[in-house]
Amino acid sequence: MNHAAPTSTVPAVPKPIVPLLPYQREDVESDDRFRWNCWSRQTGKSFTKSLRRVLRGLARGRNQIFLSAGERQSRELMQKTRQHCQALKIAADYHDHRLFEGLSMKQLEITLPGGVRIIGLPANPQTARGFTGDVLLDEFAMHEHDRDIWAAMFPTLLRGDGELDIASTPKGRDNMFYRLRDNPRFATSLITLPDAVEQGLAVDIDAVREAMGDDELYRQEFLCEFLDEATAFLTYDQIDGCIDESLTCAASVDELAGERRDLYVGVDIGRVHDLTVIWVLARDGERLATVAKIELRNEPFRTQYAVIEQLIRTHKVRRLCIDAGGIGMQLAEQLVERFGSFRVEPVVFGVAVKSEMATALRILIERRGIAIPPDPRIRSDWHSVERGVSSTGHFILSASRREGSHADRFWAAALAVRAAGCGDARAECLNVAPLTFARTGAW
Repeated sequence: MNHAAPTSTVPAVPKPIVPLLPYQREDVESDDRFRWNCWSRQTGKSFTKSLRRVLRGLARGRNQIFLSAGERQSRELMQKTRQHCQALKIAADYHDHRLFEGLSMKQLEITLPGGVRIIGLPANPQTARGFTGDVLLDEFAMHEHDRDIWAAMFPTLLRGDGELDIASTPKGRDNMFYRLRDNPRFATSLITLPDAVEQGLAVDIDAVREAMGDDELYRQEFLCEFLDEATAFLTYDQIDGCIDESLTCAASVDELAGERRDLYVGVDIGRVHDLTVIWVLARDGERLATVAKIELRNEPFRTQYAVIEQLIRTHKVRRLCIDAGGIGMQLAEQLVERFGSFRVEPVVFGVAVKSEMATALRILIERRGIAIPPDPRIRSDWHSVERGVSSTGHFILSASRREGSHADRFWAAALAVRAAGCGDARAECLNVAPLTFARTGAW
């Protein structure tokens, strides 16, 4: 009698409800209080972190505060959180309401069992205050006012052993995300795109690199390198090469009383949110030296006009270029009427004009043709200008607002360089003795 061999049944390994790669699982299951994650683009940062905070929030019975770079990013992060709740069959209520009366900014909220709340906010110093719970700073390197956000948010963690997750792709070195990477209190996780592919991420690295078409940006976005050069229009090294420790830089028109050289002036107009910066250059041998940087904060336009008018009237200003877009239009028109278009050039900031002026300033900086005083505000302001590519593929320049300036010192200097270039190109104004007739009536 033949007996069939017993069949051994091997139990099937159940697939996880939320499939995770090894580096994602390690992060989700970690019990570190403070975690710093520098992960490549497209490796699942937001997916992993939102899942981690859902599970940690339920386990600890604590509210979770998600701060994203903007409202759009906040919505995307909260959408991933809702998907986790659905996949894990966690009952959740979703709320969407205005954060402050009269503002379009919205607070997104998910309520979990046990009254645990997940609150999604666009990050700024106001929204970071007033909440208690664990915190996720998503794409922290991209947050404007990151230092103020850090100061406002950190007290949130002091009650009940609050946890903090910081996750981002690098964006240069002038931000809190970069400075926190060596903080010994944080457990760190660095995942490049090749690291993620090695652990199972299905991505064609060569195709990504070829499509990126920019090696520096690829190294930043996918190899997690902290490169100032990747986005900064001017690096700190380039700026430092133009600093002259011996340079005396006036802060008012009166302080220029002894200046007898020809001057070239750039004026970037501001009023409430931005500075008005008057940048004054003088010929100093082979270079242009910064002899004055006059900053006016929240001054009436009549006061601004009076300062500029005094500068042109009392000094040898060969040419002045002024921001004539928006709020600067009326000032520019008044100055042209008073001093003529041969001395005052209104400049409207279009994409092409900004690119032209910024490039002219950068060329001058690269060949050390401009001297600036050792002022950390100038250094930070010039470095804040970033290069990028628009959705239509055009080269663009942008800057975040720092310490009350929106790259105002950079654009004032660029306008002054433009004024100096125009001054070299053509004769503008000659001071001569009064003309007289000879007896014959000839000149």
